[in-house]
Amino acid sequence: MAPEDILVRTPSMLSRAQQESYFDNGYLLIEKVIDSLVLEKLRAATARAIDASRSISVSDAVWDLETGHSAEEPKLRRLTSPNDYDDAYWEYASSTAISGILTDLIGPNIKFHHSKLNFKWAGGGEEVKWHQDIGFWPHTNFTPCTVGLYLEDCTDDQGPLGVIAQSHRGPLFDQYSDEGAWVGCLSDDDVEKLDLSREVYLPGPAGSITIHNCRTVHGSRKNQSKSPRPLLLNAYAAADAMPYTVNPARSSKYDQHIICGSPARWARHDAGTCLIPPDWSGGYTSIFSLQQEEENSTM
Repeated sequence: MAPEDILVRTPSMLSRAQQESYFDNGYLLIEKVIDSLVLEKLRAATARAIDASRSISVSDAVWDLETGHSAEEPKLRRLTSPNDYDDAYWEYASSTAISGILTDLIGPNIKFHHSKLNFKWAGGGEEVKWHQDIGFWPHTNFTPCTVGLYLEDCTDDQGPLGVIAQSHRGPLFDQYSDEGAWVGCLSDDDVEKLDLSREVYLPGPAGSITIHNCRTVHGSRKNQSKSPRPLLLNAYAAADAMPYTVNPARSSKYDQHIICGSPARWARHDAGTCLIPPDWSGGYTSIFSLQQEEENSTM
């Protein structure tokens, strides 16, 4: 649904002010919205995943490893598709706690797109450069959004999510290099066009969620602390938003799964153009490898 259609409905979980802030600014931070029991289940699943990564020595379709990762000292950048890795993640991602909030932002009919768990490990976990999500996975309209959950307290020095407020109202940027390679971030020239006075960082206590629109320019700084910053990310869309391209997060059994309401019979199209990414049918490792222009970033 378009924002003007959503705003004629009575919100069920968010306040009207929160709705309007999301539509105006392109993001939302809601502190301590996920209860401690859910958090404990997710933390336990994450501990199991980290332990399993000890047997992995090379990044693959599931694991994206930081330099220096070892069995003795795991250092992860990402766990791809955690919802497929452990049922605890999907139980959270498909919960009414999440779908109820999204109903107030993108409408009553909602489908899942993909998941990832970005660790941003302690002591310099890599930055994520300014980028827009919709270029990675274009849809017929701009309802897609990403919900991030801080599994642990996240402070300013841990590299919390950063956004450029109201950038979702601006242009869609080219995320290819001058040589034509997909790098998944804005060029230096385009960064200079951003209104950096609207740069906002979103630290929060464990259980807090961030929500940003697919057009919102966002990123995060390096983790300069002694603690990792596990951020569980799930992307959703209104049911009438149809993907143009292959899901870059690889095949998930939950891709396009309706978590709330009903499937769409008609696709809704927002006006304007949208960047088309490379052919993701062979998959890709992660935004980290793409932005750092590492070899074999597509697989």
